Amino acid sequence: MSENLQNKALFSQVVELLQNARQQVLRTVNSTMVYTYFEIGRMIVEEEQNGKDRAEYGKQLLKGLSEQLNNKFGKGFSVVNLESMRKFYLTYSISETVSRILQIQKSQSATGEFNTNISQSVTGFSENQKTQSLISFFKLTWTHYVFLIRIDDLSERRFYEIESEKYNWSVRELKRQYDSALYTRLALSRDKAGILKLSEKGQIIEKPKDIIKDPYILEFLGLPELHQYSESELEEEIINKLEHFLLELGHGFTFVARQNRITFDDKHFRIDLVFYNRILKCFVLIDLKIGELKHQDLGQMQMYVNYYDREMRLEDENKTIGIVLCQNKSDLVVEYTLPENNEQIFASKYKTILPSREDLIQLISESK
Repeated sequence: MSENLQNKALFSQVVELLQNARQQVLRTVNSTMVYTYFEIGRMIVEEEQNGKDRAEYGKQLLKGLSEQLNNKFGKGFSVVNLESMRKFYLTYSISETVSRILQIQKSQSATGEFNTNISQSVTGFSENQKTQSLISFFKLTWTHYVFLIRIDDLSERRFYEIESEKYNWSVRELKRQYDSALYTRLALSRDKAGILKLSEKGQIIEKPKDIIKDPYILEFLGLPELHQYSESELEEEIINKLEHFLLELGHGFTFVARQNRITFDDKHFRIDLVFYNRILKCFVLIDLKIGELKHQDLGQMQMYVNYYDREMRLEDENKTIGIVLCQNKSDLVVEYTLPENNEQIFASKYKTILPSREDLIQLISESK
């Protein structure tokens, strides 16, 4: 290896080391700040409990504390922000993990300083360990948590928290996924055990149906909810916003091709979009349809899937999945066109504008 190549290799290794170190420092600083806000929330709640008229006392407490902290540290401690810290503590102190850590803290405080060693041996946690455990528990940014505490349903909130952490969602992406009712779209296609998994582990993909949504929300394309665009225009906008479309598709998708031509008996056919899902280890074919779904559309997708299974799929890959995206569909047409126990061909609606959350949930419920 030449000296120049050695220097390049060394440079790359040092750059990677420094970038990882900086990211780790940022994560540590962020987690420490979130923990600090959690503790401020705890102190506020405990102080409020000492007031006789808690509601009025709480208002005056936050107002006075806000003024003093802003004088001392500058902006950032408005009454609204302090209320968020208070709510953050109240929301997350009921978490099983956080509750256990806090219980250990109270247990140690009750024993007094004289019995610190005994308390540590019983609980297995020192005060420092308790602090470090809480710091490591909070893995998202404060802005993420400010949004998450607005979600009242514990299971839904936990789902979005897990997905944000697992897939490094920005706050903007978190809000977008929440506004498109991702949790509801996934939960309505699952039984009770499946819904429990969503709140404990996030979205787990084990079989083809796990990647399907109905409807798909494509508001990022900027297209009107009218028949004023063609299928080719719809496809073009998806390609232009491919990163957003991949996020809407879900986990594990990589783009393979558009207008993929297949030929047999001197006849040519084109598949609108071809993806590969690394989790399921299979091709995913997507056809775009304007207007009402027809049974011929499903038959055509069945042909595409059969072709890929017989001509493109490798021995260690799973069977191809086909998704027909349409503006409207009859569930009975889908049911009677596709074979029983179908696990390869799916038809889903898409929306090019973001409905209100209530309308979206109603739309999902009506399609089940």
